[in-house]
Order: sequence, then structure tokens, then C-alpha cells
Amino acid sequence: MSKLSSVVAVLLIISAASGFSQQPKLPADELTPNFKVPAQPSDFDKRVAMVPMRDGVKLYTVIVVHKGAKDAPILLTRTCYNAAKRAERSKSGRMIEALPLSDEVFVAAGYIRVYQDVRGKYGSEGPYLMTPPPTSSGYNPSGADDTTDAYDTIDWLVKNVPESNGRVGMIGSSYEGFTVVMALLHPHPALKVAAPESPMVDGWMGDDWFHYGAFRQPSIDYFVEQTTNRGEGVEVPHAGRDDYSNYLLAGSAEDFARSLGADQLASWRVVVEHPAYDGFWQSQALDKLIGQQPLTVPTMWEQGLWDQEDMWGAIHSYRALKAENIPDSLNHLVMGPWSHSQINREGRSLGPLTWATDTAAQWRREVLLPFFNQYLKPDAVKADTPDVYIYNTGEDRWETPSIFPASCEKGCPVTSRPIYLAPGGELSFDPPQAKGGAGFDEYVSDPAKPVPYRPRPVDPADGNAWRTWLVTDQRFVDGRTDVLTYETEPLKQAMKLSGEPVVHLVASTTGSDADWVVKLIDVQPDRKVPPVELSGYELPLATDIFRGRYRTSFERPEAISPNEPLPYVFALPIVNHTFLPGHRIMVQVQSTLFPLYDRNPQRFVPNIFEAKPSDYQKATQRVWHESGKASFITLPVVPPI
Repeated sequence: MSKLSSVVAVLLIISAASGFSQQPKLPADELTPNFKVPAQPSDFDKRVAMVPMRDGVKLYTVIVVHKGAKDAPILLTRTCYNAAKRAERSKSGRMIEALPLSDEVFVAAGYIRVYQDVRGKYGSEGPYLMTPPPTSSGYNPSGADDTTDAYDTIDWLVKNVPESNGRVGMIGSSYEGFTVVMALLHPHPALKVAAPESPMVDGWMGDDWFHYGAFRQPSIDYFVEQTTNRGEGVEVPHAGRDDYSNYLLAGSAEDFARSLGADQLASWRVVVEHPAYDGFWQSQALDKLIGQQPLTVPTMWEQGLWDQEDMWGAIHSYRALKAENIPDSLNHLVMGPWSHSQINREGRSLGPLTWATDTAAQWRREVLLPFFNQYLKPDAVKADTPDVYIYNTGEDRWETPSIFPASCEKGCPVTSRPIYLAPGGELSFDPPQAKGGAGFDEYVSDPAKPVPYRPRPVDPADGNAWRTWLVTDQRFVDGRTDVLTYETEPLKQAMKLSGEPVVHLVASTTGSDADWVVKLIDVQPDRKVPPVELSGYELPLATDIFRGRYRTSFERPEAISPNEPLPYVFALPIVNHTFLPGHRIMVQVQSTLFPLYDRNPQRFVPNIFEAKPSDYQKATQRVWHESGKASFITLPVVPPI
């Protein structure tokens, strides 16, 4: 090594040693418990008020206001789902990001947003009753009345929110839709516009608790979650991942409720004590109540065409008001290609179906906001709001029929067209001829082996499967001997249905009670080009269940005469769908839809909730299709546009 190289090496060693000795030591603890978050800029103020009601009870109310707002309209939602959380979508200082997605159009338009806990829930005082009937009904002595509470809340808001212009609109989905309808029964003068979305209106006829008398068993979990605590309720875990097995092993709906502890709940005991459509249920049927008085508030009723929870409320309230000749300017209907409350989320797809646009966002932007602006902003332009705004789920587009539901537009005859269940699994537009052959199709309905309503496992934690079961490919029940299937040949021309299919089933049973499930289905053609996943897909358009004991009266159930062909008539949910050429129309008939609906023992007992294991019996069900005993569905056929 040269002398120069030696010197350089020594210097490097000295430099390295010096640098190592000067390295800083690690702190004893890097946690900083006294850290202060720097103040973030915010474009809104959030206040909490305990708003007094007429009886002294105070309700927890969150008020979100743009900084510097003046003469702004108020948008109110009354909820049982925690008002505080509804205003905390993010920690952002921007109001448009802090509130839910469905609020974005209103925030951008300068609205004041208000969320309030209903009486007895979360931050609000007082007793809690789940979707209580009006106190005037005679069935509600608690004082909890969402009509008077809404009135008192609006009165307080217009007097105590200085940034407001004194005009209020109400909006809400599901339970929150129920509170909107309750406010409409006796509206405050400052309530200028309303939008009940998928409102819970008649819990017995076709919303959350029953459908035509058949009980919806997931309601038991809801009762437990909703009525065990003022705040977030108890969630009782289910065994395994398959509620089909859980409910079957438990026995009756009452047995399953007992396994969750629901027998301790007043809400569950009320249901058990009122299995039929008695005065208790009729007293809170809001579609009937809303039609008994003049509507003074412009209202837009919203419902999804595949709403798996509240399929009844919006359309029947709209129709009740139409029957009372309420002006079209006050009574509007929107039906989109959505599941329950999807209107408040993204609406670009549902299960395997993908639409041309985000249909929910489009509705909020182009229809809902202008409708609210018209009544809440004095300087707003008049909205061109259609009387009816409904999606054609076969042709992927919005439509605005001048009359709905009806089988035809003004100026042409109504064509409510029957399609007959025919021998050999055929569907025919020709009625059956003279008697001949067996005259019926039959199957054995075994309560020990009920037909699942969606493919197993029926996982209660799978929210996506719950939201999309109404569009599930029905091939999963093909081959079951307890499901009858009827279908047409491929259609040569398009056929459009717009309105309410009505089932006219002539059926007999060897038992003394029976349920009848009917599905109207669009069978997609075989595809080798996109969307390939829909090749042969059996897409349900309308599905419902009817409990046979209510064949002659919903109020007074009676046993079915064994082996006697009897008529069962009930409406399926609304459709607005075009069957395209090459598609087939299909109808399926069965007697169980489990575990969504409780099993009918098929032996008449006074109260199915109290059925014993020995009451559950096999029965042979016959669906008749001969002359004089024809089974058919009237289809609301309209000319394709």
C-alpha cells in the first residue's frame, strides 16, 4: 500500500468512528399522549339540541349548517338508527363529505341538514315503541306519536335555527320513511314537501313483518336489536352459517324467537298475540290512514322494484291517494331498479344486472332535488316533475307513463291479459278447453324439507345475498319435486308489462292449511356474447307468498277444506318490464320460501306461532288447470314504446 493510500485509510477510519460516536440516542418513549390535533378548516357548524315536545319529553337533534348560511331550507330526517352517527360519514371539515352520500345534492344546494332520534332511542328521552300507531288509534297509550313529535320538531326548528328560511322538507327510507308518512297525517304548516322512501306502511299486508299473513322470520332479530336497548341493541349470534338449518332445528317461529331471548320482548309478544289482520294492524296501516284525509304536502313516494323489505308501502299509499282524486301535483311515484334503500346508495347495478347509468344518483340529481327546491326555495324554477317516474328493467331506461298503475296509456283499451298454467309445464295465452287428462299438477310439500328462498347456506351475515335475493337465478330450485314450473316458448315479439300481475290460483291440498308462493320470471336466452353470465338466467320479476287460511278473510282465518279445489287470488309486486324477443315467460309455484317465511304446519291450528312439532305434516298440493278450474295470472300488458 502506498503512503498516500495509508493516510486516506486512516482518515476514513477516524471519520467513521467520529460519526458513530455522534449518532443521537433513541428517546425513552416515542408515544406523545398530549399530541394536539391542529385545527382543521371547516365549512360547516354542527349543533346538538334537545328539542322539547308538547309533553315535556326532549328529543336529541343534530343540526348541520353551512357557515354563513342565510335563508336556507331545512331537510329533516327522524330516525331510530342513531342521529349522531348519521352526521359522521367522515372526519372531513367539508359538509358534503361529513354527511351521507344521499345528502350530497342537498348540501351542494345549500340546505340545512337535520337528523333527530325518535322518542326513546339513542339520545332522545321518553318511551320507545317500534313504528307505533297514532295515539288516537286506541292501541298506543304511551304518548309516543311520530305525528305530533314531527309537528313539534318542525315548529321548534323554524323558530330556533336562525339561518333557515322557515321552510322544511322531510325525507327518509324504511323506518325513516315511516316517520315521514306519520308527519303527513297532520303536517306542520312549515312542512312544504316530503319524500317517503321505501316506507314501512303496513307491516302485516306486505312490508317488514308479514306478507299476506305469512310471517317474515328475520324480523325476530330486528326486534331483538331494536328493542333491547335505548342505544345499539343486542345482537344474538346464530349457530353456524346457515339459517336454513337454524330455523328448521328450532321448530316454529316462536321456538326460534325463544332461542334468541325474544320471548322477553313486548314487541315480540304483540306479534304473537296478533297473528291475523285485526284492528291492531289495521290501526297502523298508513296507506289507509293517509287516504282518509286531504293531502296538503307535495309528496314523492319512492320504492325499489326489487325491494326485499318494504315492497308494499309506497305504491299502496300512492294508489290510495289517487283513489281519492288527490291532484297529481301533490302525489308522485318513483320506482327504480333497486333493492331496499338502494336509492340512497349507488344505483348502477343490482346482483347480476348492470344499468346504463347510476340510476339512484341520476334520480337524486335530476328529479328529487328540483322537486324539493321548487317548494323550499322561493327563487327556484318550477320543476318539471313527472307524476310517475319508473324504470323499465327489461329495456334499461326510465319512463314517465301518464297513468300508473294501469295496463295502458290514455286513449287505448286496458289489456289485462291472462296467461294460463297449462299441462306439461306450459304457459299459454289460450284458456284450457274441455276437461280431459288429469286436470292438475301436484307435488308433496314437506315442512321438514322446505324450499329455500335463496341458495344455501343462508348466511345471516351475508348482507349482499340479502339485498339481492329477489334477483337470484331461480335455476337453483330446478329439479325440486316440490316446485312446479311453467314456461312459454321463446317470444317472437317483445311483450311489455307495466303494473300489477294478479294471481288466480285454483288449488287443493290434502291438509287443512297451506301457503302458496308464486314467482313471475324472465328466462334469458342462451348467450355466447356478453353478458355471458346471464345465459339462461331465470330472473325473478315479482315474487310473493299467500297464507291459505286467509283465503276468504284476512281478519278471520279458517281451515281449508281438504282435497277441494279453491280459488286463491292475490297481487304480486309491481313490474315495469319488457320481455325481449327470444326470452321466455316463466311461472313457478311452491308452498314454502324458507327461512324467510315461517313454515305453515299444513294442519290448521288457531295460531301458527304456537304450532307444535306434531302439527307439521306433509301435504299433497294440486294446482288445477282444466276448464272451469283454470289457474292463471293476469298480466298488465301494454304496447311496447
